[in-house]
Parts: sequence; structure tokens; C-alpha cells
Amino acid sequence: MPRVKRGVNTKRRHNKLRKSTKGYQGSARRSVKKSSEARLHALKHGKVSRRLKKRDYRSLWIVRINNALRLLKAGTYSTFVHQMKLKDVQLDRKTLAYLADQMPDVFKAVVKFVRSK
Repeated sequence: MPRVKRGVNTKRRHNKLRKSTKGYQGSARRSVKKSSEARLHALKHGKVSRRLKKRDYRSLWIVRINNALRLLKAGTYSTFVHQMKLKDVQLDRKTLAYLADQMPDVFKAVVKFVRSK
């Protein structure tokens, strides 16, 4: 049976790993074992951060809506959202925050409609 040499494949795999850990410090960049571990942690933290980003943006939108409502003397965010549900207004928080920030006249009209009886 002929001898099988796998050095080429291993070197290719290691180079691919080193390319993905470019910019890391110390042995996390040089050592194959440490860089593999560092890459796994980085991928895990990246996934967690993508989830947290959604949470952060939602809270930012809520703060912007609440501030705009208080400037209009139209109550608080929680009462406004409750009234929106009663009126069956299908605007999401992202859109409302954009309107409050960029188009205050349109936001004022929405608030007026929601608060009308």
C-alpha cells in the first residue's frame, strides 16, 4: 500500500484558519490551536451581538417615540401604544421613531388621530 502524505491539505486548512484570524493578537493569530479556539469564540460572540443589536435598536426607537410624545404633551409611550392597539393602527416602532425624528408634522397627525375619540 502506498504512503499517503497529507501535509498539503493540513497546510491549506491552517492557512485558511490564519486568514480568518487576521488582526487577532498574540498566539490567537499564530498558533493553530489557539487561533481555532479564538475564531470559535469570535463567531459565538458575533451571533450574540447580532441578537443584542435588535434589542438595542428597539429600545432606542421607544425612547425617541416617548420623547416626541412628551414634547407634544400627548402622554407617555405606554398609553400611546395602548391607544394605537385600540384604534388598530398598524405602525411599527421603527416607523414611528422615524416619523418623530424626521417628519414631526406627520407624527403629530398620527398622534392626533390615535388620541381622537
